[in-house]
Amino acid sequence: MTELPPYWLRDNCPCAECRDPRNGQKLFQIDDLPQDLAVAASTETDGGLEVLWSDGHRSRYPLEWLGAERDGDGRTEEDKRLWVAADFAHGIPEARWEAYLADPAEQAAVLTAVRRSGFAVLRGVPAVERQVLTVAESFGYVRVTNYGELFDVRVEPDPNNLAFTSVAIAPHTDNPYRDPVPTLQLLHCLENSATGGDSGLVDGFRAAALLREEAPADFETLTRTPVPFVFRDRRTELRADRPLIEVDALGRIREVRFNNRSIGTLRGSSAELTAFYAAYRRFAAITLRPGLQLAFRLDRGDCLVFDNTRLLHARTAFQQDGHRHLQGCYADLDTLGSTLAVLHRRAAALDAIAGLFAGEGAGEYLGEEVTMAEHMLQAAAAAEAAGAPDHLVAAALLHDVGHFHGALHGRNLMEGQDNRHSDTGADWLARWFGPEVTEPVRLHVAAKRYLCAVEPDYRQRLSEASEYTLTVQGGPMDERQAAAFVELPGAADAVAVRRWDEQAKTAGAPTPGFEHYRPLLAALMR
Repeated sequence: MTELPPYWLRDNCPCAECRDPRNGQKLFQIDDLPQDLAVAASTETDGGLEVLWSDGHRSRYPLEWLGAERDGDGRTEEDKRLWVAADFAHGIPEARWEAYLADPAEQAAVLTAVRRSGFAVLRGVPAVERQVLTVAESFGYVRVTNYGELFDVRVEPDPNNLAFTSVAIAPHTDNPYRDPVPTLQLLHCLENSATGGDSGLVDGFRAAALLREEAPADFETLTRTPVPFVFRDRRTELRADRPLIEVDALGRIREVRFNNRSIGTLRGSSAELTAFYAAYRRFAAITLRPGLQLAFRLDRGDCLVFDNTRLLHARTAFQQDGHRHLQGCYADLDTLGSTLAVLHRRAAALDAIAGLFAGEGAGEYLGEEVTMAEHMLQAAAAAEAAGAPDHLVAAALLHDVGHFHGALHGRNLMEGQDNRHSDTGADWLARWFGPEVTEPVRLHVAAKRYLCAVEPDYRQRLSEASEYTLTVQGGPMDERQAAAFVELPGAADAVAVRRWDEQAKTAGAPTPGFEHYRPLLAALMR
């Protein structure tokens, strides 16, 4: 591992001196590091690499992190599932709107489909005006353009865009004349009773990959020729000069802009123009291949979400024997990716917590007749039965996770050494939960000491093990300590958690399992 470049290694030091522990941002500039920086010593231990630097600084890196491969932002072909229409013979990516809102796993599946395959359809979205904005705001922010925060796709008497007519629209991407282009588009069907007007999608990345395979020179031409995309109406004039196919520094397809209605006049030598139009026509022909065109119909309440930098969308002509009204808006992939990453992070955190209940939680609970998991589940069930708000149910469920974390374990407490598990647990939970959850956890031991000071009957009800740990944790508070405790934010909630804690020691008492509380925890996570 020590053959890694020293400046790269030090630039990625994760310690609290180098990065703010709250947000992970670096606390130094690269030129703050010594000119002759070098590794003075290194040791692999406990799954990590410990490094002593020539300037005396110490760093520790997880070996798993050091061995990770290059990753990206998920925007290039490398991170996509390139497809043809037949790949969806058994159905397109879709979900019910109610399930999407209620279930984080369902929401993650929908957003993953948009990120990987380029699109998904939400069914049963209320067919009311402006609802498309609610869909966009469920994962990000609406991109306002000259069309407004939303636009109506229907026949208009004086259209400034062919989309607002009943004619067929060939496969294209929207707004290529913008820089940056809106990277997501949403289309919500309010009504579609006209004959015709079916929707179509083409995977532009797949079409570009086919062009690269079949005609590499044409592919290169389209990646290096800036095309003037232009839009004008009475109030707007927009232009962006960008290639039809954009690749990143490693040559991977990253973006497709394809809209024949918006291409302005390309200038160049005769040879350059001849090469461009030959490549352009070949690429256009590929996008029109029947095998690449996925056709489907949007019905009332359907909302299509798709990647506007990758997928070309189309529409068949329709007759005006009925009504076809879609409302659309734009959003961006970065916010969708952010929401998806947070959903995955929360799922991983909940999996980690669930693992504690299933693993170490099956062990004994500090000399009591219940296991640690039984104790915490019983505390949560007591809070729930009392009608406690969700944050207190969560605090009751998680109040003893500190026994699993930190340098000292719960068994150290039983051996007479205070493991300060309330602080350890609260600090660990603070990565995902706000103070409404963490502070009752942090103060629940103090609440025990407080109750023993102000309610003699409370102490008499303590179990033998709890009486022992009370002594190790400092015993009942004195009058001054008790007065200071009640002034602390979260003290009253901590007292409530403490009372449920003491009720949660009945062997064999039936309780819901951890999965019962998973949605509640997910909703509380930051």
